[in-house]
Amino acid sequence: FIPPGYEEVSTENLGGFGAIEKCGQGASRGVDLCVPYYQCDGETKTIIQDGRTNGFGLIDIRFGEDKPCDHYLDICCAIPKDGLPPSSESPNPEPSTEDEGPIEQPPVVIPPTPKPTPKPKPVNPWTCGIRNDNGIDFKITGNKDREAEYGEFPWMVAITKANYNPPNDNLLVCGGSLIAPNVVLTGAHCVHKFQSNELKIRAGEWDTQTNKERLPYQEKNIKQIIIHEDFNSQVLFNDIALLVLESPVEEAENVGIICLPQKDDVFTSSNCFATGWGKDKFGSKGVYQAILKKLNLPIVPKDECQERLRTTRLGKYFILDKSFMCAGGLKEQDTCTGDGGSPFVCSNPNKPHQYSQVGIVAWGIGCGLEVPAVYADVALFRDWIDNKL
Repeated sequence: FIPPGYEEVSTENLGGFGAIEKCGQGASRGVDLCVPYYQCDGETKTIIQDGRTNGFGLIDIRFGEDKPCDHYLDICCAIPKDGLPPSSESPNPEPSTEDEGPIEQPPVVIPPTPKPTPKPKPVNPWTCGIRNDNGIDFKITGNKDREAEYGEFPWMVAITKANYNPPNDNLLVCGGSLIAPNVVLTGAHCVHKFQSNELKIRAGEWDTQTNKERLPYQEKNIKQIIIHEDFNSQVLFNDIALLVLESPVEEAENVGIICLPQKDDVFTSSNCFATGWGKDKFGSKGVYQAILKKLNLPIVPKDECQERLRTTRLGKYFILDKSFMCAGGLKEQDTCTGDGGSPFVCSNPNKPHQYSQVGIVAWGIGCGLEVPAVYADVALFRDWIDNKL
């Protein structure tokens, strides 16, 4: 199903009988130009010159080599008959050919905060838990790498170091979620060693290697870190923390908040997702992700989770602490290194199109080994969250 106003966006390289001619070269020289998808008029397929941004659903992404534009968020668009303004030869300067990479070693230099134009379009004032199932602007099809749609999980944030020293340092610290315009929920194990001025958050981030998305991410400083008083850094009991921002984020299509469950809420839905930029596998061969990933994972009852964990190196006497809940246990589908602090969300039983945060990524035995991953149980901490705020 492709919703009205959208086009299919494929991650598959469909190939062909010959090379595709590059946009603006050969017969299209002086006729067409590669521009960001939102700078091309959806009806006339002509470059927009008056600041409008109505190019929704235009792009047909193929994450392969055979495409007319070098960047997957650019499209080939016709130059207006009266030409482009003399002050600008191109509305989209050629991007650097240097691969900046995701937030991970080898060294990464994430592009600076993009200029906030166009201004993010407001949505209904702070309605929590609204997932953009089909993304915004475009939809990925042929998605075999579990990539989240652009703007699909607007509450997702990246927690980064305010200052870092490449090449032997990583910018990404952990994931987190917006639970209020000025509050991020994350794992205590992620932030307990940091001072507030040593961290920042990014809301509305999607692809860490580019700034070509229509809507900019919002980067904020942290005013206060609140760690649970009973957090145990050795075994991660009570693994929950709040980050109070110096200033609130602005709600936008790609920035929103997640609902919190009530203390007695019970979630059994299979419509649950974990998200993050963490590694795709455990150990040195694992690679951090450039584009936000999502995993559809089932909740695992605590007694079953404890029994399955006892079959691992934890041993037959392992006791799962009451502050935890579990999910997953599917082969090669798991949260992993770098996903710590990220949200695990489920659709609400009475409102299936609205999501609540059920867990916070805490720990696991390896990654993707058919053993459930362990999360801080958010419902258990609802009173603590309310008291701190």
